[in-house]
Amino acid sequence: MGIVVRIDVELAKRKMSVGDFAEKVGLTPANVAVLKNGRAKAIRFSTLENICRVLECQPGDLLEWVED
Repeated sequence: MGIVVRIDVELAKRKMSVGDFAEKVGLTPANVAVLKNGRAKAIRFSTLENICRVLECQPGDLLEWVED
Protein backbone atom coordinates (compact mmCIF):
# COMPACT_ATOMS: atom_id res chain seq x y z
CA MET A 1 0.00 0.00 0.00
CA GLY A 2 2.87 2.42 0.74
CA ILE A 3 2.12 5.97 1.84
CA VAL A 4 -1.47 6.71 2.87
CA VAL A 5 -2.66 10.32 2.93
CA ARG A 6 -4.96 11.11 5.86
CA ILE A 7 -6.21 14.55 4.80
CA ASP A 8 -9.81 13.32 4.98
CA VAL A 9 -9.37 12.41 8.65
CA GLU A 10 -7.96 15.84 9.48
CA LEU A 11 -10.72 17.60 7.54
CA ALA A 12 -13.37 15.57 9.37
CA LYS A 13 -11.84 16.43 12.76
CA ARG A 14 -12.14 20.10 11.90
CA LYS A 15 -15.51 19.79 10.11
CA MET A 16 -13.94 21.58 7.15
CA SER A 17 -15.26 21.16 3.62
CA VAL A 18 -13.00 20.20 0.75
CA GLY A 19 -13.90 23.42 -1.07
CA ASP A 20 -13.03 25.64 1.89
CA PHE A 21 -9.83 23.69 2.52
CA ALA A 22 -8.80 23.86 -1.14
CA GLU A 23 -9.32 27.62 -1.23
CA LYS A 24 -7.30 28.22 1.95
CA VAL A 25 -4.43 25.99 0.78
CA GLY A 26 -4.41 27.30 -2.78
CA LEU A 27 -5.34 24.05 -4.54
CA THR A 28 -8.24 23.12 -6.75
CA PRO A 29 -10.85 20.78 -5.23
CA ALA A 30 -9.84 18.26 -7.93
CA ASN A 31 -6.22 18.30 -6.72
CA VAL A 32 -7.38 17.86 -3.13
CA ALA A 33 -9.35 14.81 -4.29
CA VAL A 34 -6.21 13.41 -5.95
CA LEU A 35 -4.35 13.77 -2.64
CA LYS A 36 -7.21 12.37 -0.55
CA ASN A 37 -7.69 9.35 -2.80
CA GLY A 38 -4.03 8.40 -2.80
CA ARG A 39 -3.52 9.00 -6.52
CA ALA A 40 -0.84 11.67 -6.09
CA LYS A 41 2.69 10.60 -6.97
CA ALA A 42 4.36 13.62 -5.34
CA ILE A 43 3.67 16.71 -3.27
CA ARG A 44 5.67 19.92 -3.08
CA PHE A 45 7.01 20.84 0.33
CA SER A 46 5.44 24.29 -0.09
CA THR A 47 2.03 22.63 -0.59
CA LEU A 48 2.60 20.35 2.41
CA GLU A 49 3.57 23.40 4.45
CA ASN A 50 0.36 25.21 3.42
CA ILE A 51 -1.73 22.15 4.28
CA CYS A 52 -0.11 21.90 7.72
CA ARG A 53 -0.61 25.65 8.29
CA VAL A 54 -4.31 25.49 7.39
CA LEU A 55 -4.98 22.33 9.40
CA GLU A 56 -2.61 23.32 12.23
CA CYS A 57 -0.98 19.90 12.19
CA GLN A 58 2.31 18.13 11.53
CA PRO A 59 3.21 16.25 8.32
CA GLY A 60 3.06 13.01 10.31
CA ASP A 61 -0.62 13.69 11.02
CA LEU A 62 -1.26 13.63 7.26
CA LEU A 63 1.00 10.85 6.00
CA GLU A 64 1.29 7.26 7.14
CA TRP A 65 3.40 4.43 5.79
CA VAL A 66 1.53 1.13 5.55
CA GLU A 67 3.40 -2.05 4.69
CA ASP A 68 2.23 -3.83 1.53
